[in-house]
Amino acid sequence: MTVTHTNRKGKIYYLHQGTTKTGNPKYFFALRDEGDLVETIPPGYEIYENPNAQVFLRRIRPQIITDEEMAIVKSGMKQYCRLERFIIDVKKNTIIIYTPDQDVDLLVGMFNSLGSTRGTNAKAVVEKFLTYSPMLQFILIDKEQRLFETQRYCFLGSIDDWMTIDYKDKLPKLVKTYVKHLGEDSFYELY
Repeated sequence: MTVTHTNRKGKIYYLHQGTTKTGNPKYFFALRDEGDLVETIPPGYEIYENPNAQVFLRRIRPQIITDEEMAIVKSGMKQYCRLERFIIDVKKNTIIIYTPDQDVDLLVGMFNSLGSTRGTNAKAVVEKFLTYSPMLQFILIDKEQRLFETQRYCFLGSIDDWMTIDYKDKLPKLVKTYVKHLGEDSFYELY
């Protein structure tokens, strides 16, 4: 049976195999269900869906961020942040929080005002069209003491990069202090 993955937007991706210029196998997901399809995930690989629902096959990476640390961020987002929609991702030693680029409440309201939404979950429909951007990240900088640095994304035209807003602290304190600013004007005052 062909390896497939249904992303969070409901699209089905099929795993294909190709060949690099040097003759080694390469793997990729595509929406088409014909071609050189793969029946099992190769050893040492995993399926990864990025925050904007693109699907990849990647090598399994060593886990640097613990499950407990991920739980702290998820719990903190639910407890301290007003945003309903967000995605938390891990890249190496960094926990990244992505938020929607669109105003979800505005889109749901517009969708509902069309009047043809009987029996349709407007939020589920809107979710299929959302795109996400990284806004806040916690970088593990001391593996022994589990201390993190906090950065927010800076949108000044001359910068457009990550900006450090807090140095070396425990993750629960950083989460409580900073996630409440996501989706708020106060986010842009953090520096």
